[in-house]
Amino acid sequence: MTVTDHRSTGPTDVDGGSGGDAWAVLLPAGRYDAERLVHHDTLELTVPPGVPAPRPGDPVAVLADEPSRLVALGRVARLDGGTLLVTYTRRSFDAPVPTGQVSVAGPVTPLAPGTYRELADRLGPPPPRRTWLVSLDLPIEAESPAEAVRLFWSYVRELGPAELPAFVSPSGDELAMQAFVLGVEANQDPEEDD
Repeated sequence: MTVTDHRSTGPTDVDGGSGGDAWAVLLPAGRYDAERLVHHDTLELTVPPGVPAPRPGDPVAVLADEPSRLVALGRVARLDGGTLLVTYTRRSFDAPVPTGQVSVAGPVTPLAPGTYRELADRLGPPPPRRTWLVSLDLPIEAESPAEAVRLFWSYVRELGPAELPAFVSPSGDELAMQAFVLGVEANQDPEEDD
């Protein structure tokens, strides 16, 4: 079993960081899908020169645009030469919440601590964790098991989540298995497409 608790969302504390400031960061175009498809522990962004910047420890609300929605919470890990590193503390990429009247001006925007708390409250506590079985089966022609494994990893890297269905079911309920492509449930029965 692969345990990801060490990489999972941490406590959702809504108090200020070392400076007491809270921030909104806007995911760059196309980054939402990348964050939703593959688990990342951190988010790295470029802060334009002359823009107010957060300090290490400051809490961050991570937003996706059009429509504006909250997809994660985090803390600033570091800011080096215009590169901001945010460590996720709570993710909600699969169930983002509307931000309401929160407006952002650019990739990094200061937030009132009350606004940050309101956003964190909208997100709520993380759902309970459970064990899932995830598999990817590919028929591969090869001369040996070792070559088959090498070809398997080549196909996975080349085709990725856009073309390869991953099959997932709750542990102990394998009959509930569903196929996912691009992070969403996908029907794999060609007879049902007619």
